[in-house]
Amino acid sequence: MLRIENLRTPPGSGTEGLRAAASRALGVKPEALGRVWLLRRSVDARDGVALICTVAAEVKGESAVLKRCRGRKVHGTGAVTRWEPPEPYRLPPMMPPPEIRPVIVGAGPGGLFAALVLARAGQRPILLERGRKVEERRADVERFWATGELDLESNVQFGEGGAGAFSDGKLNTGTKDPRHRFILEQLVSCGAPEDILIDAKPHVGTDYLYVLLQDFRRKLLELGVEIRFQNRLTDLELSAGCLEAVAVENSDGPYRIPCRRLILCPGHSARDVFAMLERRGVPMESKPFAVGVRIEHLQADCDAAQYRQYAGHPGLPASSYKLSCHLGNGRGVFSFCVCPGGEVVAAASEAGRAVTNGMSAYARDGENINGGLLVGVTPEDFGGGGPLAGVTFQRRLEEAAYALGGGGYLAPAQRVEDFLDRRPSVGPGKVKPTCHPGVTWGNLWDCLPEFIAGSLAEALPILGRKLKGFDDPDAVLTAVESRSSSPVRILRDEGCQSAVRGLYPCGEGAGYAGGILSAAADGMRCAEAVLRDCEDEGGKQE
Repeated sequence: MLRIENLRTPPGSGTEGLRAAASRALGVKPEALGRVWLLRRSVDARDGVALICTVAAEVKGESAVLKRCRGRKVHGTGAVTRWEPPEPYRLPPMMPPPEIRPVIVGAGPGGLFAALVLARAGQRPILLERGRKVEERRADVERFWATGELDLESNVQFGEGGAGAFSDGKLNTGTKDPRHRFILEQLVSCGAPEDILIDAKPHVGTDYLYVLLQDFRRKLLELGVEIRFQNRLTDLELSAGCLEAVAVENSDGPYRIPCRRLILCPGHSARDVFAMLERRGVPMESKPFAVGVRIEHLQADCDAAQYRQYAGHPGLPASSYKLSCHLGNGRGVFSFCVCPGGEVVAAASEAGRAVTNGMSAYARDGENINGGLLVGVTPEDFGGGGPLAGVTFQRRLEEAAYALGGGGYLAPAQRVEDFLDRRPSVGPGKVKPTCHPGVTWGNLWDCLPEFIAGSLAEALPILGRKLKGFDDPDAVLTAVESRSSSPVRILRDEGCQSAVRGLYPCGEGAGYAGGILSAAADGMRCAEAVLRDCEDEGGKQE
């Protein structure tokens, strides 16, 4: 079989169009082709609009065709090479069940996939999640968006699926990890769209995440995972620098679980867990992250800017963007977690602190597109205060946003034109804010630090030159986007283990991932480390 890269096809060309393009690229008649299948696709809107595909093709006289095509681009395509299916990820082998079961804290992507790997190895892990099952959590979140009634343990940040359950469900990654294909296949087996296996920028959507999380839970239970919802980690019991047990609290009160190996997947909003770790002397450090606002535009305007005459073509997805610029003050401003056809949502997890996030359904068919517009911040911006200085900084921003919003977790909002002129907005223009439970119009300069607001103001016209209409006067800014990534890194060694032996910090909240896919892969990585350590320990005992 041959692999053809960068095969350019018109939008909506379908299977026959792909075969025709492959035959032209290889310089063979269509009847010389056997099976042709799509490995990867993306949209290129830089010079006209086209689908850029990587395909595998069976072809008669394969060696001769490869020789003819080797070392040169054929009909504008990329390289033609021999293709072999990649080696699949191989789960660790079964091991004897331990006397003391491993514990996983957090049912986000890291915790769920750590549980899957351990369970498939016969370890019967206990999975603790402070929030509720996704179907119960969804009801809690929708009530919050409708009424402003916040449940501190079941919200956009806490509960089955983690923060990613109320997002666009992006599965992007910048690394080539053999675990990624396995993760995508597991998600498809639980109900995710099969397109995620071929899209260059795959996404699941909040609606599909809701379904697949329930199927994934059933799979874990069948494999012997014990899942305890509404059970919150409160403390670690240590002895001579080693983990002995974990303290947990649920509706019946506090209790203790003997534990020698804990995969800790706290999520980036588990601030009480970070504080507990600091008290226990677990090595941590403050790390750079980014804060800013959500920005909303009309999806149709973004499509027109990206796709031009092809805007609205049924063969094209809702357009997205990825923008960044480096300012004269040395700061970077960039887009983050763009949600085509999506909504801005309140994402608070603490009382009296307003947070915004974005989400979209798989169809991405809403009127607006929203994305984070963020400014990079470093520990130097936080001042002193140790490893949790970034948390303190986040809280100050969230409290200021809550106050400016007037309470009830309404998000303070402002039109771009007014923001650039530093005057309060009194209402929307053509772009109507989607934020739940609602917005309060005002002046975001009153809740953002000068260096954040000033950087955003400087960046908007620059980004508007990169993407026409990005600085549209009627685009809506809502504050504050403060949970882009963890402000903390829980230090670990090359074996994924903390200096506190038996503790394996994992995922985005621990500072080792930046999205659903990378967090899931890190969960698998930590589970593999636990199994290696168990195996080594067993060997020493023998």
